Amino acid sequence: MISYVTDLSSGVITVEDETIRDLTGIWEQLLGVRPIHPDQNYFDLGGDSPLAVQLFAQIEKVFKVKLPLATLFEAPTIEEFVAILRRKASAPSWSPLVAIQPAGSRPPFFCMHPHGGNVLIYRDLSRHLGPDQPFYGLQSPGLDGGCAPLTRVEDMAALYVTQIRNIQAHGPYFIGGYCMGGTIAFEVAQQFQAEGERVALLALFDALDWSKYPEPSIWEKSYYNCERLIFHVANVLSLDYAEKIKFIREKIKSLRGRIPVWRNMFLDGLRKNSPTVSSESGALARVWQGNLSACLNYLPKPYPGVITDFRPQKQYQGYDKPELKWDRLAQGDQEIIVLPVNAPGMLAEPFVKHLAAALKRSIDDAISRGQAG
Repeated sequence: MISYVTDLSSGVITVEDETIRDLTGIWEQLLGVRPIHPDQNYFDLGGDSPLAVQLFAQIEKVFKVKLPLATLFEAPTIEEFVAILRRKASAPSWSPLVAIQPAGSRPPFFCMHPHGGNVLIYRDLSRHLGPDQPFYGLQSPGLDGGCAPLTRVEDMAALYVTQIRNIQAHGPYFIGGYCMGGTIAFEVAQQFQAEGERVALLALFDALDWSKYPEPSIWEKSYYNCERLIFHVANVLSLDYAEKIKFIREKIKSLRGRIPVWRNMFLDGLRKNSPTVSSESGALARVWQGNLSACLNYLPKPYPGVITDFRPQKQYQGYDKPELKWDRLAQGDQEIIVLPVNAPGMLAEPFVKHLAAALKRSIDDAISRGQAG
């Protein structure tokens, strides 16, 4: 526990008090919440991964220390974050492997990052799976701006296989991922299988075979954005009043967080020879572009195991084509689980509870099959 004592009689403010004050000011400005108390959780206040990009950029600017976004899993409150800032020398270093929830007696679940590269998006899914389910995320190299992003799914998978083995030396493995994360999980499973390891569960969350998706026209991109808005409206209408207000506020905050990323992607397009990443949002934009290129260029081969495909009940037009699914690649059979959510809501509160319940059943079934075998 951190002490917040200020010597009012002398008017002296300690360095620790100043750190708390400055960090609280950053949080209040970005989250749009006042006042924020030292023990309040960043995620419970409506914080998400796009806003975290701005948060850590401000922290680097004010405190002259560069921390990975995944620090929020270790220190989600101002109180805990100040403790990390106090021990800068032992601050967490950047790693592709993120312990989102390392405790528990069940087999660990390893979840690959989507296009954005970071794994904060999986926080609610892990929370709904419960405290006995170890949950690890794999995030993109390059998020910290310290190196160039990887641009091949095969290279990402090879790196993540090595990282997973640091936690679990041998199978059976439980792996998955959302959107592009599903594509990476597919290749990770391929590489484990090639090494003679058993993959007990390969879980793909709204993931497609992007190699079969043609380059969309401007009209198709516009239609996609309209559909996305319609899906969000449908999600909101399905909620009660209190949940509606919370959902809308979180989406507004998420949009505010994405604007700097979009701006940097646009600026990078204007200065293609820019030699360095100058900000957190700039690094995130480059990771996004590298991941998108890798995903579109990846050619998946038939998979000898079982694929568990989690799909939304309503999908974007064009995304429901048979050739984009994994049916033809699942040589060991395929289980399709349709969730009562629209496409963009699978990992969002409160809809993520449906995915968590279905994933928990799939993990339980895989454990039972392994014990029976």
